[in-house]
Amino acid sequence: MIEVKELTMKYPSGKGVFDLNFTVKQGQVMGYLGPNGAGKTTTIRALLGFMNPDIGTARINGMDCWHDAPNIQKSLGYIPGEIAFPDSMNGDEFLRFMHDMRGTKDFALQKQLIEMFEFSPKGKIKKFSKGMKQKLGIVAAFMHNPDVLILDEPTSGLDPLMQNRFVELVLSEKAKGKTILMSSHMFEEVEKTCDNVLIIKDGRIVKQSDVQSLKESQRKGFVLKTTDTHRLVQMLKVSGFEVQSTADDSVEVYVSGSDIDRFIKTAAQSTIVSFSAKSQTLEDIFMQFYSGNSTTLG
Repeated sequence: MIEVKELTMKYPSGKGVFDLNFTVKQGQVMGYLGPNGAGKTTTIRALLGFMNPDIGTARINGMDCWHDAPNIQKSLGYIPGEIAFPDSMNGDEFLRFMHDMRGTKDFALQKQLIEMFEFSPKGKIKKFSKGMKQKLGIVAAFMHNPDVLILDEPTSGLDPLMQNRFVELVLSEKAKGKTILMSSHMFEEVEKTCDNVLIIKDGRIVKQSDVQSLKESQRKGFVLKTTDTHRLVQMLKVSGFEVQSTADDSVEVYVSGSDIDRFIKTAAQSTIVSFSAKSQTLEDIFMQFYSGNSTTLG
């Protein structure tokens, strides 16, 4: 449903995206990860037909995103990373405007979404809070029952309850066979909703993985307290383990599966007061990878 081939777009500054290649199949949710400036929004602009690639192609449902943009928009839902509404409009006026632009007349899904996210679209948009504007953007993106959704930081400004509602919505759309590309800094959101993940760094995709494989690549984390923290830290470092001291004088260590036995034997040379395990989140994996140490990602 989404196909990007050798996509390159370069800005005068030298930044941009370079030789991107990926596909998102029907019924899949793809997470698109990377910090601000990595190239996520530029990629999305190409998929929306806002920018013409210097090299390569972007296609949605077999149609070229630049040449066939008006046709693609009819079956596409989009949430921008920075939503800008016409402030002079009321919220319900804006939704009617979007229906008119798309040529849709069924308001049933719009009503369901408004109830799901517990807000009223009435009133001037310029008086809406950040969370209300985000909810309005979600309703506008989903209310015409699109086949493909491109979501750029879709839960920005939502409280935890509404973030969970959004996860439920994405999983529901996925079950209906919808295709979703989602850029997010909410790693728990990615873990719950996405089948696959793309990691982009400096305009280039540096990792493609299914979420399960990425989670299985996690190292085991351990937090220890000992009667002699300095001695334990030195022993672990000499043995080649990555060690961090925490604020409460505990020692935090991440260990790959093959090194657990060696880690336990090394730690046992000290008097251990407390010992607990912790799981490494997708965010931990991502940050470690992005800082230049990609060994845990394969």
